[in-house]
Amino acid sequence: MSDRRRIPSPSLADTAESEPAENGIEQGKRLIRVADDKGLSLAQRIANRFYLMSWKTPIHGRRLKGKYPLKLLAVPDDEIPGDAKAGQAIRAGYFLFRGLKQPLNTLDFDRLSVVPAFADYLHSFAWLRDLSSAATREQGAPVAEAVLRKWLEAHAETPSEPAWRADNAGWRLLFWSAHAPLILSSSDLVYRSLVLNCIARTARHLDRGADKAPLGLPRLVAWGGIVAASMLLPGGAARKIFGEAGLKRAIDNAVHGDGGIVSRSPLDQQGAIMLLSMVRAVYDVRREQVPPFLTEALGRMVPALLGLAHGDGGLGSWQGAGAIDPSTVEAVIRASRVRARPLRQANDWGYQRLVAGPTIVQIDAAPPPVARLAAAGCASTTAIEISDGPQRLIVNCGGAALEGAWMPDGLAQGLRTTAAHSTLVLNDTNSTALMPDGTLGRGVTEVELHRQEQESGSRIEISHDGYVRRMGYVHRRLLLVSIDGREIRGEDLLTPAARRRRPVKLPAQLRFHLAPLVEPTATADGMGALLRIEMGPIWQFRANAGKLAIEESLWVDGEGRPHQTRQLVITAEALPGGSTIGWLFKRMS
Repeated sequence: MSDRRRIPSPSLADTAESEPAENGIEQGKRLIRVADDKGLSLAQRIANRFYLMSWKTPIHGRRLKGKYPLKLLAVPDDEIPGDAKAGQAIRAGYFLFRGLKQPLNTLDFDRLSVVPAFADYLHSFAWLRDLSSAATREQGAPVAEAVLRKWLEAHAETPSEPAWRADNAGWRLLFWSAHAPLILSSSDLVYRSLVLNCIARTARHLDRGADKAPLGLPRLVAWGGIVAASMLLPGGAARKIFGEAGLKRAIDNAVHGDGGIVSRSPLDQQGAIMLLSMVRAVYDVRREQVPPFLTEALGRMVPALLGLAHGDGGLGSWQGAGAIDPSTVEAVIRASRVRARPLRQANDWGYQRLVAGPTIVQIDAAPPPVARLAAAGCASTTAIEISDGPQRLIVNCGGAALEGAWMPDGLAQGLRTTAAHSTLVLNDTNSTALMPDGTLGRGVTEVELHRQEQESGSRIEISHDGYVRRMGYVHRRLLLVSIDGREIRGEDLLTPAARRRRPVKLPAQLRFHLAPLVEPTATADGMGALLRIEMGPIWQFRANAGKLAIEESLWVDGEGRPHQTRQLVITAEALPGGSTIGWLFKRMS
């Protein structure tokens, strides 16, 4: 189950009871992140280590033995197009992944010297989708077969990580079956038998280890692979019952009631929707009835994902994701076959969406994910993003999870900080600590939320306790969006926490990162700026406290490529008696 729960806020209980939810908006809620979030325990790490060591034992080898399938019973459709550029690169003789290259003629699956995400791309055979987008069967099959022969030579016999890690194995089953014409067109019967036998061995491997995969997307993928194998390999009736029960359990544990995934990552959310859509394609090709729990899960998850879509159709930059391209989002949603409106309030997932006229405001209204659920979790509580129609205005830097040629580890860690998001930073300190090992430490544990929809517009008030223990201040952010979306008013308040030692005066900075096509010009009084959007409207920004500066920033696109941009930085002070910074974005034309 999730490690974060939603409970009524005592301070807003009367309001919550007297004002019923309007249009699905719940009033006065508080999200809690468990205080003992320290990742996997020592006992869990030791158990996982012994489990991995068991893969090399004769016992595990015997478990993988069984009947050799003579063929796949069907070839499901893969309705999501691949990256044609990456596919053309494969035809040209090299893999291309986020700017990194790996020549096919020097590919050695025993000694891959690529970043982990690139290795997963290779081991999962997700590249078959890209190759299919750029080559016919006759053009692509010889290339795919040559790579698969190398992989089989290195990994067919003895499971090892990362090649046989549960999520890579699950994805591999799905991509091998969906793109079987590329890997099973050979007249070499020995090779074909080896491929089919490896598919069966992979399914047996997942039968034993799916529930040992990390909670969230990895476990969903593992169980999805089992369900797919049950219908694509002969004699799968018992496995189908077992797999469907496991997949339902994995969904229940990985997906909140509002449809958001527990890692809070848009990348994982998109991956989970893609996974369930590919599993459903297997039901379709076998003319089997799709389980209601799978259809229901997609029906919840798609609106949640769309809740993070801006006016251009692409996603916001949250929890390590870059700005995922609109065409990618559209393809994944189309494959899901779910038609739904964006979810405006995802309390459990932790995102709020305000829409007024052409203006969209997205808000991170929850604590960060617990450490063991997110490899690139960010200290972004209360951050916002704003778009005006197809143009983005205010963004977060994003991209911490997109390692590659343009995203070294040092930069990725910096993009997880509070300062890389459009919110307030107190004393140059993250609202939730980033530990040396990359996990999230102490900081925000409670977020209190109150939202109202009125005739004059939308109002949201959020507060968090990320600075309470260390500095004695509560950060509260108030947002007011006019009914036509032309004005976005905000206040960031720092108030002394009750029952805490009296806080001292500290520096505070309010940051608003600008989208790449926004050109700022500071006003003469140092309290505002004109924001010109290329081929778009002009917005005015004003602050009523502190001093405004325009500084360099960056924004990461969906491929992990940073783009130079600017940010508005209001420098002020947190005072022991409390302090407030008011600000306004106003559309001028």
